Amino acid sequence: MNKITYHKEGDYLIPDLIVENSNKDYRIGKYGRLRLNYLKEHKKGLYTELIINGILSKHLSDIEDSATKRIDTIIKQLAKSENINEDLKSNNQLAWVQAMNNIKNRAKEIVYNEIIYV
Repeated sequence: MNKITYHKEGDYLIPDLIVENSNKDYRIGKYGRLRLNYLKEHKKGLYTELIINGILSKHLSDIEDSATKRIDTIIKQLAKSENINEDLKSNNQLAWVQAMNNIKNRAKEIVYNEIIYV
């Protein structure tokens, strides 16, 4: 059984709380930071719960990984369905770059609505 210990500060007893699993290093990039800002501003209860349970960093790292994989998958699918390939790249580079930028932006919007801002 876990016992709660306290220390005295002035006239108050303050519990000695330690958040476990907070010492692990997780890779948090752009999408993890976007999720963090969203949680802080719009999902304060979930944000607090993740901090208290010591799994905020893991959650953000998982979001980063899943968002990155999902964007890569969507880009490949859209490029294939719209026939954006190496032939277009070699024949008309400007059109290829425009098409790929369009696809990348659409993929990001999809991931923002599916994973980040939920």
